[in-house]
Amino acid sequence: MPNRRDFDHIGNHNFRVEIEGVTQGAFQEVSGLEAHAEVVEFQDGDDLILRKRPGHISYSNIVLKRGYTATDELWNWMKTVIDGRIERKSGSVVLAGDDGSEIMRYNFFEAWPCRWKGFTLDGKGTGALVEELELVVEMLERG
Repeated sequence: MPNRRDFDHIGNHNFRVEIEGVTQGAFQEVSGLEAHAEVVEFQDGDDLILRKRPGHISYSNIVLKRGYTATDELWNWMKTVIDGRIERKSGSVVLAGDDGSEIMRYNFFEAWPCRWKGFTLDGKGTGALVEELELVVEMLERG
């Protein structure tokens, strides 16, 4: 990347989202890229120290926000859950450099929408309409 040195911080504004068969790019915000290890505490016999080790690993839901574009792809995916069917999909959040080249990617697996949020309408507002989609993910990896 021509404008970035190895020690420069990576901006939080250059990214794209890829979801198989649903959409690519055009999201203004992504949150929830998070993994959590349950802490299991145990003590053996007369051991005076309370020991700790990792237990089950869980991943936070990923929330995607984008300006509304009059396409129904996100709503249609949510509608499958409303209708009692779950379409699990995999996807990626890709961090990009100034020139658009890929720096890093977070891959998520077995995702399905658990919440869709429509727009806030304001007769005096001048902002864009924003829709949100919250995804349940079973696994997250840094690729």
